[in-house]
Amino acid sequence: MNLPLESKTFLNSNLKISRIINGMWQVSGAHGYINKNEAIKSMNLHVENGFTTWDLADHYGPAEDFVKVFREQRIREQKEESLEDLKFFTKWVPRPQKITRELVNKAIDISRNRMGIETLDMLQFHWWEYQDKNYLKAITFLDDLRKDGTLSTLGLTNFDTEHTEEFLKMGVKIVSNQVQYSLIDRRPEQLMVPLCKKYNVKLLAYGTLCGGLLTEKYLNQPEPLGEQLYTASLSKYKNMIDRWGDWKLFQELLQTLKRIASKYSVTIANVAVRYVLENPVVGGAIIGVRLGISEHIEQNSKTFSFSLNQDDFEEINRVLSKSKDLLQIIGDCGDEYRR
Repeated sequence: MNLPLESKTFLNSNLKISRIINGMWQVSGAHGYINKNEAIKSMNLHVENGFTTWDLADHYGPAEDFVKVFREQRIREQKEESLEDLKFFTKWVPRPQKITRELVNKAIDISRNRMGIETLDMLQFHWWEYQDKNYLKAITFLDDLRKDGTLSTLGLTNFDTEHTEEFLKMGVKIVSNQVQYSLIDRRPEQLMVPLCKKYNVKLLAYGTLCGGLLTEKYLNQPEPLGEQLYTASLSKYKNMIDRWGDWKLFQELLQTLKRIASKYSVTIANVAVRYVLENPVVGGAIIGVRLGISEHIEQNSKTFSFSLNQDDFEEINRVLSKSKDLLQIIGDCGDEYRR
């Protein structure tokens, strides 16, 4: 499959990525059993079809280990050159504690060894408690690792606008912040996007499909409850929808997205992702992959077959204007993890 040039972008002058990023949270155990061999086959299938960028973390179960197996297999079968366009973004998510240079170095070395990568393409940093100022030491030590070549680039995960700007004012070279951003959760548009424009920082958006709720599967369907929310993602994002509005308003949104999707011969999911990607500060949208269980490669490729026009945005915004302001209810990006 040949994806158009628009399916790629640069986070900085040296870091070229896919605008649809393969998310590996689904291998963490919260979405059912993943067979390693089938997962590696699926990773190859994604890469061969142009989806060459991966998002993972130190706590996503065997995700980092899968990367090592995958990379070693490609080197054996297709030589080192086959890795040239592939990018793997992991995260460091330490529990609140005293931070030392040795602790940081050890954590990053563990990820490097698990992934079989000498220089990490990007390390994305998350911190749980802003009251614990050790995050300032952590980012300083991580930036030192970037300067010495242990990390190619440094990003953030779920930092709010205030603390992202704090790092940038310190002179730390942050290329991206990974935040929840979708038609349901548009908080980034209010505070984070203006900051990103000011400092030339990109957003990596997750939750763009609300765990699969923003799809035809839930169009004109009764509200799912209890065991019907059978993955961690479905439960998480159904809760977000409940805070955003209600199931009736969500159905109105799905019906609107379906009308737009039909016009372009695409799916509701394509329109939902396209909405986020149309924002110029968004570098990529992270779409979860249930490796070896279900593939949406062909469907995802259609995201680059169309663009939304002004009429589309106006139609969508007429529905969204009826929803609640999640910035007032939850707070800024990432605050849902700190309250």
